[in-house]
Amino acid sequence: MPRKIKETAGKSLVIGKLPIGCQYCIKGQKLVLFVTGRCNKPKNCFWYCPLSENRRDRDVIYANELQVTDDIDIVHEAQLMDAKGAGITGGEPLLFPQRVLHYIHLLKESFGRKFHIHLYTNGLFLTKELFSQLIDAGLDELRFQPCQDISDQMKWAEEYELDVGIEVPVIPTEDYINKIKYFVRLLENIDGSFINLNEFEFTESQASELKNRGFVLKKGTFAAVQGSESTATELLDWILINSNITAHYCPIITKDQYQLKNRLLRRAKNVAKPYEKVTEDGLLLKGVIDGDFSKEALNKLRNRLIREFNVPPKYIGINLQKNRLEVNGWILEELSSTLKEMGYKCGIVEEYPTADMLEVLYIPL
Repeated sequence: MPRKIKETAGKSLVIGKLPIGCQYCIKGQKLVLFVTGRCNKPKNCFWYCPLSENRRDRDVIYANELQVTDDIDIVHEAQLMDAKGAGITGGEPLLFPQRVLHYIHLLKESFGRKFHIHLYTNGLFLTKELFSQLIDAGLDELRFQPCQDISDQMKWAEEYELDVGIEVPVIPTEDYINKIKYFVRLLENIDGSFINLNEFEFTESQASELKNRGFVLKKGTFAAVQGSESTATELLDWILINSNITAHYCPIITKDQYQLKNRLLRRAKNVAKPYEKVTEDGLLLKGVIDGDFSKEALNKLRNRLIREFNVPPKYIGINLQKNRLEVNGWILEELSSTLKEMGYKCGIVEEYPTADMLEVLYIPL
């Protein structure tokens, strides 16, 4: 059967079989394990690094949006989203090889050998001994984000049953297009598994660098770089004709509307309280009563709503982190006029079902 470019369930494009790690990601089944924000800052890629300021150059650890202080945080976060695997990322994870090995062991021991783990690295700190240790720990897939020649490191993969690929942004310049074609030939020489081409994007942390270099936003988007997608499709056409490797183009829409959305839905279904409604985008919808509350005041108001307004206790919660009372949305709409007369501020909110509880919408009542 002739090879062709196919659209995946997540609206990405692939030639060949979609990499296993990507299969899990599109379904939202991968825990994102960020093991450090530190990096050796290779000069040819530091300028487009998308890390946020609260992670860049900082030795912090996150499991999805949860800042990790203990191993149990990672295990619990994976449980909350029913994770089937994890992607270990950074920074440069292999600046701390023992940390990476520890977390691979932790996840495999907690969830079993079938729990799929892939690792991102620029390869500069990868030794043959460390490569062997990663395999022994249970690593399933290695994704190089090369900033210089790592052909020797990639060749080690031929000795093991390990999926090895290259993952790079599609920067729409002639030099970078030629570099991607070189990566394709490199993968062919070591019988590599795949190349992942990501749509190049603006982030808050590197937007000025990109603008200074002449990159602009694609019309109708908030983050995509003009020319990246068209360049990616041209590269797929070239690979289809000139190579037999697997190639996958992952646009921003795949990450936002499929990978992230599906991950949020998985977590939301497990963490939603009786008074919270899970939206089709995986957000939590609920009513809130805000004010300058003490913990005692929040308890008193909750008890008053139960006694005087006959609100079922399961439909009222106290959020000490945000210093507010949370109530079933339609119940709060019924009570809002009375509560506002009593001096309370009422509204309907949508927020992420994540550890940081990022609020994305507030509608005053």
